[in-house]
Amino acid sequence: MDSEEKLNKRIGELEEDYDNLKDKYDGAVGELDDLKNNIIQEHINGFEKGLRQAAFFHQDVDVTDSRFDVNKDVIDGKLVQEDEDSGNEEVQEKVAEEEKKAGDAEDAPVPTD
Repeated sequence: MDSEEKLNKRIGELEEDYDNLKDKYDGAVGELDDLKNNIIQEHINGFEKGLRQAAFFHQDVDVTDSRFDVNKDVIDGKLVQEDEDSGNEEVQEKVAEEEKKAGDAEDAPVPTD
């Protein structure tokens, strides 16, 4: 065999190896996407399970209320937006207080004459 034939044979082997590695890589990427989606779904399922339990143990709480917002959290006894980019905590606290007042107003007894 001359050197050109050896090089062409080696190129063919390398192309075959590349194709095999590419197939393995694509398979791994697909599997990681599936795992990521499964993890997200499990978090959603866990959250929904928690809501069902809250509704079961506290039947007076409406878990479909619009004030339940997964983008908010209770920090130092106040409902605040979890958005890390937002640095204006005073505005967030004011909104949370207004939402709480609106909720309290909904729960307040209606006066009868």
